[in-house]
Amino acid sequence: MNTLQTRSFNRLIGAYCRSPFAIFAFAVALLFVLAAVFSPLVAPQNPYDLSGISIFDGLLPPGGQSMDGKTFLLGTDDQGRDMLSAILYGLRVSLLVGIVAASLAAIIGTMIGLLAAYSGRKVDNAIMRLVDLQLSFPTILVALMILAFLGKGVGNVILALVIVEWAAFARTARAAAMVETRKDYIAAAKTMRIPGWKIVLRHLLPNCLPPLIVISTMLVSRAISLEATLSFLGVGVPITRPSLGLLISNGYEYVFAGQYWIGLFPGVALLLIVLSINVVGDRLRAIINPGNDDD
Repeated sequence: MNTLQTRSFNRLIGAYCRSPFAIFAFAVALLFVLAAVFSPLVAPQNPYDLSGISIFDGLLPPGGQSMDGKTFLLGTDDQGRDMLSAILYGLRVSLLVGIVAASLAAIIGTMIGLLAAYSGRKVDNAIMRLVDLQLSFPTILVALMILAFLGKGVGNVILALVIVEWAAFARTARAAAMVETRKDYIAAAKTMRIPGWKIVLRHLLPNCLPPLIVISTMLVSRAISLEATLSFLGVGVPITRPSLGLLISNGYEYVFAGQYWIGLFPGVALLLIVLSINVVGDRLRAIINPGNDDD
């Protein structure tokens, strides 16, 4: 990172920190990430270790005590699993799927978008027609069709999300790169006979990063939401590695029986993580593109 890019990054951080609400949202998102990473250490129980749970402690309300005196802050499910522990482990799966899927989609989509912008009209038209075709289909419908063919599994969910999300990155990268390709430094690089791949990676990509960072943040939260929807519908992650969406699905049937906490607390956790990431992304968007912000 050169001096100019370092200064730009420092200005971005300074502008972001001028919003207390954005700082709070970042702190919440960071707290969820840390809780997910260290869930085996901070969770009161491994909710999927059968030797550590008892069915006799099933359906305890928040604050309820087990037969051996343990207190469950968020209650237990029908199998006697601690809901706080289940949420921490489920959060781990949800964030893993969201971050990995968004990262892979970002890499693939960005490279395709830069290729479209740099390679000339014929390649650009062909790639953008493919992007338009991809974006014309409902995201959730395409993901459902892919998983109906591939089956359940964390890897399959990530693959499905990459397939449905790459086009958004390609369009954003292409739009940003088209502006840069008209500038003098790109013409100078071509005149100096610098290989095209070096121009793309060393000149185009660094100058296209700001909007890509914003859309990456937004699509992490979107990927988490999509995974939760797919798992709620029963086609996402397997029951042996449940995410927040699957926990909500498991608790849905107990809502009308009065055991609201089984589905409520995972739902609150999902809402908070998605909302906090969206606030972070929206603040970055407002900084990078202030003309569209009303503040």
